[in-house]
Order: sequence, then C-alpha cells, then structure tokens
Amino acid sequence: MSSTIFKLEKVTRSFAAVEVLNPLTLDIPRGEFVAVVGPSGCGKTTLLNLLSGFIEPSSGEITRSGRMRMVYQQDGLFPWLTVTENISLGLRHLKDERELESQLKELTALIKLEGFENHYPHQLSGGMRQRVEIARALAGDTDVLLLDEPFSALDYLTRLRMRRELARMLRERPRTVVLVTHDIEEAAQLADRVIVFSERPAQVRCEWRLYEPRPRDLTHPEVVKAVHQILFELGLEKDSQLETAEWIAG
Repeated sequence: MSSTIFKLEKVTRSFAAVEVLNPLTLDIPRGEFVAVVGPSGCGKTTLLNLLSGFIEPSSGEITRSGRMRMVYQQDGLFPWLTVTENISLGLRHLKDERELESQLKELTALIKLEGFENHYPHQLSGGMRQRVEIARALAGDTDVLLLDEPFSALDYLTRLRMRRELARMLRERPRTVVLVTHDIEEAAQLADRVIVFSERPAQVRCEWRLYEPRPRDLTHPEVVKAVHQILFELGLEKDSQLETAEWIAG
C-alpha cells in the first residue's frame, strides 16, 4: 500500500482567463492532517476539488490513492431522512443487516448522538448536524476526509467543541485529512502541517509543522507561535516569531 495519498506535480488550474493555481507541487502522506489557509478566493476550494477529482488540472499531474469523502461548509444532510438514515448512506456497501446495524450503532456512539437516531436534521443543532455529516463521511472504508470550511457556519463556542470532537473521532477512526479553512486558530489546533497560500494565482508561501498531539489548546505555545507566524506571512502581524518555531519557506 502506497504511503502517499496525494502527489501533485506542477499542477495549475485556470477558469477561462482566470488563473487560480500557479504550478503547485505537493505530497500528502497517508495519515497526515493538512490544513490549507490563505486569502479569500485564492484557490483553496479549487485545490480540494482537484484532490477529489471533481475537476482536473489545466496542466500538471495528480496521483490519488484511496477512497475519499467530502464535508462541506453547509451540511449535506437529506432533510427527509433521520440521523440513522443519513449515516447509513455512507454504509451502502454493506449487505449484511447485522453488520449494518452494528456499524450504525458504533457511529452514533462515536458522535455521541445516542437517543437522536430517529431525529430529523431540522430537530438538531448546527453542531449536531455537522457531527452526523462527519459520521457519514467516516463510515465504511474511507481513507481520506476532504473538509471545506466544515465549521464556519457555527458559532464560536460550537466551533471550539467541534474541533475537539473531530480530533476525538479521528483518534478512534484515523484518516488522512485535508482541511480548507479561513480560521488560522482552527488550522493550528488541528493540523500536523499548515500550508499557507498566497493571493490568486495561489502558490505556497510557506508551510508550518506542529508536533503537539491534537487537539491543542488555543493557549498552547505551539499554537500561539503558529498563529503569529502565519498572520505575519499573510501581512497581518508586524513581528515574526521565526526564531521560536520550525519554519519551512515556500
């Protein structure tokens, strides 16, 4: 089994006359949690769509490995289906009823929604709906989660709780993760590596590696240093923290 999930070689992407991605070379190994941050409209979601195969590059090559599921900013739950029925869409490959029931029970326990199995999406809070969405994405033999601003529609305290929930779920069901987010704190709390994009056409300005087990507290020195350095690279901080952290120039 390959240790590399995604390999991009000099990948570009344009839409008509608009160049979105500069030549991008990137490797994402199996099991890594990568967060991508950068200015609005710089091409972060375009990268996710390239990784998923939803769109193809204008030039360059992408090698993909494993089964992927995507979670979007607005949950994609079907409003006419219950929690259990929505999650079961991720388990359609299971033919054995007992195995299906066992998996549904395990996933409902994983997202801590026991007792809500027969509730419909409109009866759940935003955080609960996103937990159902993530459970559906984790169902089955998925190797990769592609997350497009999954918590941005939630209030701040709920986002903090959801970061911890996601980290807990990934400990129990490990996956390779690529997260696109505008929230630099979120990236620093969750990711093993943060990739910082420039303005469009995007290129990698820099990368930041974090080693503390996730989720990290917002006040942890590694998180604070990462946030300051990323803000500095994006032109939003005056003072660099370069001397106190590992920095990889793009």
